Amino acid sequence: MQTVAVIDYGMGNLHSVAKALEHVGAGKVLITSDATVIREADRVVFPGVGAIRDCMAEIKRLGFDTLVREVSQNRPFLGICVGMQALMEHSEESAGVDCIDLFPGKVRFFGKDLFEDGAHLKVPHMGWNEVQQAVDHPLWHNIPDLARFYFVHSYYIESGKPSQVVGRGHYGLDFAAALAEGSRFAVQFHPEKSHTHGLQLLQNFAAWDGRW
Repeated sequence: MQTVAVIDYGMGNLHSVAKALEHVGAGKVLITSDATVIREADRVVFPGVGAIRDCMAEIKRLGFDTLVREVSQNRPFLGICVGMQALMEHSEESAGVDCIDLFPGKVRFFGKDLFEDGAHLKVPHMGWNEVQQAVDHPLWHNIPDLARFYFVHSYYIESGKPSQVVGRGHYGLDFAAALAEGSRFAVQFHPEKSHTHGLQLLQNFAAWDGRW
């Protein structure tokens, strides 16, 4: 049976993610902060919620910035929400925070004066939103284009490499909802909270060979 390591650095929706992975039959799901266990896992999931400064402080304290760079190179790797933002170069949050720098690009604040068709949009962006599939990726298998996923975020991804954007969202402005490169895939939304389509994405991840 394959193993899926859900990285625990004290800042994630870990049990919800683990339960969803178990529900889709992903294999033996391990919530762990043990670097050896993470290195030995067949697949790795990197969730995250909360303030990026606190997240990055714990990630660096535990040496997980180096570990994430290592394990995401040679096996299927999935970043979720703040776990995705932590993979970028830099975030504007908390007066500016350097991140892991796996994907080129910045994490930007939506702003307090976000409007769409004359209507003021609330920040954080919270709720269901369509995701446009920019490319045909294995993790989109059996998920229709413009399927709706569940988001909770005040900051958005501005990619520095458009070819890595595999899913796009729109909330007052366009943003990267999913990024991919090699065996790495990352999403701004919460698949574990996105019902049928989110579970399908996790099932696809469980079956993915990491090639694209």
